[in-house]
Amino acid sequence: MPGRPPVWVRGGRSVRVVLTDDRTRTAARLVVRHGAYVVAGAGIAARRAWDGRTLARYERMMRTAEAAGQHEVAMEWEVRAAAFRAARHQRRMDLLKAPQQVAKSAAFAVGTAQGALLLLGVILAIAEKDIAQLVVPTMTVIDLIRWVAVFIGIVWGPLTVLGPWLGLLALWSVGRHRQAAPAWTLPAAATATVGAPITPSVVVTSLRDLGIAPLRNAIREMGDAGAGMLGPIRIAGCGVEVDVTLPSGVSTEEVQKRRRKLAENLSRHEHEVFITIPQAARTVRLWIADSGALDEPIGPSPLVTDPDTPADLYTGRAPWGQDLRGDAAALSLLQRHLLITGLSNQGKTAALRALALWLALDTSVEFRIADLKGVGDWRMFDGLATVLIQGPTDQHVIDATEMLEAGVAEMERRIELLEQSGATDGVTREMARTDHRFHPIVLLVDEAQVAFMCPAVGEDKRPYGGTKATSRYFMAARKLHNQGRAVNVTLWQGTQDPTNENLPKLVREGAHIRASLVLGTEEQARMALGDKAVDGGAAPHKLRQGLDKGTVVVAGDGVKLAPGQSSTTIRTHFISGEHAAEIADRAKARRTGVTTLSAVERPETVDPLADIAAVLGDEKRMRTQEVLAGLAARDPGEYREWTFSDLKTVLEAAGAAPYKSDGVQVVSRSKVESALQLRAEDAGA
Repeated sequence: MPGRPPVWVRGGRSVRVVLTDDRTRTAARLVVRHGAYVVAGAGIAARRAWDGRTLARYERMMRTAEAAGQHEVAMEWEVRAAAFRAARHQRRMDLLKAPQQVAKSAAFAVGTAQGALLLLGVILAIAEKDIAQLVVPTMTVIDLIRWVAVFIGIVWGPLTVLGPWLGLLALWSVGRHRQAAPAWTLPAAATATVGAPITPSVVVTSLRDLGIAPLRNAIREMGDAGAGMLGPIRIAGCGVEVDVTLPSGVSTEEVQKRRRKLAENLSRHEHEVFITIPQAARTVRLWIADSGALDEPIGPSPLVTDPDTPADLYTGRAPWGQDLRGDAAALSLLQRHLLITGLSNQGKTAALRALALWLALDTSVEFRIADLKGVGDWRMFDGLATVLIQGPTDQHVIDATEMLEAGVAEMERRIELLEQSGATDGVTREMARTDHRFHPIVLLVDEAQVAFMCPAVGEDKRPYGGTKATSRYFMAARKLHNQGRAVNVTLWQGTQDPTNENLPKLVREGAHIRASLVLGTEEQARMALGDKAVDGGAAPHKLRQGLDKGTVVVAGDGVKLAPGQSSTTIRTHFISGEHAAEIADRAKARRTGVTTLSAVERPETVDPLADIAAVLGDEKRMRTQEVLAGLAARDPGEYREWTFSDLKTVLEAAGAAPYKSDGVQVVSRSKVESALQLRAEDAGA
C-alpha cells in the first residue's frame, strides 16, 4: 500500500519495542542474576576447598589481625596454622602407608567373612542333615551382591543425568545466600526493610555494595565474611554507632564520598547516617539513626523549664541542645570568640540568642549587641545590654563598627592594666567578679555580612566594610581576635553564606568555636568550619534546608568531642521570642538598672595619612620600614600589627604609593603632603 513503511522498518521498530520493554529488562536481569549466582557459588566453593586444604585462611586471618594491631590474635592464628600444618603432614604420611594397610585389612575381612559363612553352612548342614546346606550362606551373599549391582545399573543412568544439575543447584544456593550478583540485577529492597534493625550482616552487606572494588573483594575473601572489620554495635541516643576498620587499599575518603549510597543500602535517608573519622587509623565511625528519629523534636531548653538555672562564665556551660547520641550538649564560652553561619531562615539567630540568654544570667557579663537585621530578634536585650544597635542601614553598620573599635580601645586599656597589676594567671574568676575593670564583655554582631559588604566610607577615606587593611570593621575584628580573649573581651558573630567576600579568612579562622547550620555547598562548609573538620566528616551541606532548622555542626574549642573527632552535630533547643523575653526579664531582675544605648560614644578617628606625614617630619623621603616603626611608636594600638602591605594600601589609595630609591622602598614626603592637600580641597569643595 502507498505510504506504508517497508517490512524491515516495521520489524526494526518491533525489535526496539521488545528490547526496551520492562518485561524484557526484568527477564534479562533475572537471567544475569541467577547465572551470576552459579558462577560466584562455584568460586566460593572453590575458595572454601582451597582454604580447607591450605594455610590460606590462617594467613589471611593473621594479616587482618596484624593490620588491626591485634598482635595477640595474630599469634593465636599462627599457633592454629602450625597445628594444621602438623596434622596435614601426619595425614600425608598415613596416606603413604594406606595401600599396604588396605590390602591387609581387605584380606583379613575376606577371610573372616568366608570363615563365618562356612561356619554358618556347617551349622545349617548339621541341623538339616543335608550336606548341600554347607554352601547356602555363601550363595545367598553372592545373590545379594548381584541384586545390588542390578539396582545400581538401574539408577546409574538417572544419577548421571541429575548429578550435574544437583551440583549446579548447590552452587546456585551458595551464590544466592551470599547475594553474589551485580547490584543492578538484584531485586529492589522490600518496603518492610525500611527502618530494619542494624545488624553486623546488614552493615557488612551495605559496605560490600558501595561500589568500591577493593572493599568488595576483601569482604568476599575474609573467612568471617567481613565481620572482623566491625567493632561492637553500640546504642547511641536515637540510633546505633559502630566503628569499621577498612581493609588495606580502601581509604576513609572513599567511604565518606558514598554517604548517600551507604544510607540507602542501610534502608535509611542520607541525613540519618553520619560518617566520621575516629582516632584509629583506617577506620570510619558510622552513626545510624533509627528511621524517622531525627524528625522528632528534642524538647524545650532548660532555660525555659527551670527558672532557677544558674550561669557562670568561668565554671558553667551553656545548655544548647542534644548531640546525636541523645546526650545534653553544652558549650564552654569562657574567653572564646564564636562564629555561627548558615543559610537564611534556618535558626541561626535563635541558636546564637540561646547562648547569649544563658550567659546573661551571669551578672558579671556585659553585652554590646549590633543586630544588623533589625527586626526585633534582640529587642529583649533592651535594658540588659549596654549597647543595642538594631537596623540594616549603613549608619547602623557605622555604629556597629564604632562599637567594635570601642571594644578594641577597652582591650588595649586592659592589656596595660593587666601588665601593671603583675598578674601571672591572666584575668581570673575573682578578678572578673570583683574588679569592674576586667569584667567579661561580649561584643555580638548578628548578620555580620552586612558590615563586611557595607560601601560606606568615612571622612578619612577609609571604608567601613570590605576585607582590606583599610577596612575599619575588618581591622577591629582582627584586633579583637588577636588579643581580646586574654582580657575577657570576646567577639561573637553570626553571618549568612560564608564566602571570602562577606566573611574574610582571617576573621573565620580567628573564632575558637565555629558552628554552622545548613549550607548549600561543601566549599561553604569548608569556609565555615575549616578543612580539618570537613575532612573529618563534618557535613553541614548535607543537612536538609527547612527540615533541619536549628541543627548545627560545631567544630573547634569549647565543645566536648569524642577522642579523634574534629566536630560534632547538635540539635539545638528552640527558644521562642516570648520565652526569650521571659528569660531576659529574669536576667534583668538579677542586675541593677542598666542603661542601653543605641550607639557608642564616637572615638577619635585615626588618620593614617596624617600620622604618616607626622612620622616623616622634615625628611624628604624615608624607608618604609622606618615609617612602620615610627607609626608603631606613635600609636601602638593602631599600628603595632601593620605590615608593608597595609602601609602600601593606604598610600596607594591616597595617590602617594611607595617607590624604590637606591634599591629600597621609600615614602616621599612631598607625595604625602600633596595627598593631604588634595584631600583638604576635596573636603572644602
